[in-house]
Parts: sequence; C-alpha cells; structure tokens
Amino acid sequence: MRLLRIAVVAVLSVFTATSVAHAQAKNPTQDEIKALVVKAADLVAAKGIDEASKAFQTEGEFKYGEVYINVIDTQGNWVVFPPKPENKGKSILNFVDEDGKELGKDILNAGLKGEGWTEYRWKNPASNTIRPKITYVKHVPGKDFIVYSGIYK
Repeated sequence: MRLLRIAVVAVLSVFTATSVAHAQAKNPTQDEIKALVVKAADLVAAKGIDEASKAFQTEGEFKYGEVYINVIDTQGNWVVFPPKPENKGKSILNFVDEDGKELGKDILNAGLKGEGWTEYRWKNPASNTIRPKITYVKHVPGKDFIVYSGIYK
C-alpha cells in the first residue's frame, strides 16, 4: 500500500509540473499580460529593484516563452532586460518599429502618464517575422521605474 501511495504521488507531481509548464507555454491574453505587469510593478514597489530583478530574470512566473518583464527608469534607460542583460543602462528612446513609430518614446510616455497600452510592429524572435505587438506599461508608484511587457498578436 505504501508503494502505491508513493507511485500516486510521483505521478501527480509529474502531472502538476507538466500542467504548469504547459500553462506557461500558452500565449497569454492582454488581460493576463496587464495583470503580470501590475504584479511586477507591485513587486518592485514592495521588494526593491534588486530583488525584483532576480525574479524577472529567472524562468518562472515573470519570464517564460516569449513573455518577460522589462524595467526602465524614468529617463528611458533599461534597468532590467532579460533577453540581453548586457543592455542594462542603454536607452530605449531611439527605438522605432518597422513603420517608423517611436516605440521607445511611446513606452516611456505611457509609463510617465501612469500606465497604458502601446502597439507597434516588432520582430518576433520565435518566428523571425515582423508581427504586431501590444505592450502594457506601468509606472511603479513612488519609484523612478517603469515596468512593461508585451505579446505578439
């Protein structure tokens, strides 16, 4: 009987881990991205940028599949950029999309207003094609940080 219980627990553990990985692999909705950005901003406010940065750069809740949390300061310089950590300190203000839209400035301006969405076209690294992307941006209350993340449409 003990061996049966151990086997059941092992099977359930594998099933749970697979379910979590599958849920993270799916494409999130706009509502889910917004909730994730709000949660990330709350984490920065509560724990500080150093602690939050660790969570944002580790595979898990804030970084999975094509989803990751970015943080810029209120001058438009990256504080956290998981795909290329070496870009820390670089400005996003000169970023333009394929249509010439100044998306770096749009992201900063949305954050300086408090929060909001911005849309642009960007190269999806998974498909290597230019795709429409929508990004949710939120200023961290009381801090000089802006958190954002987006999804391809």
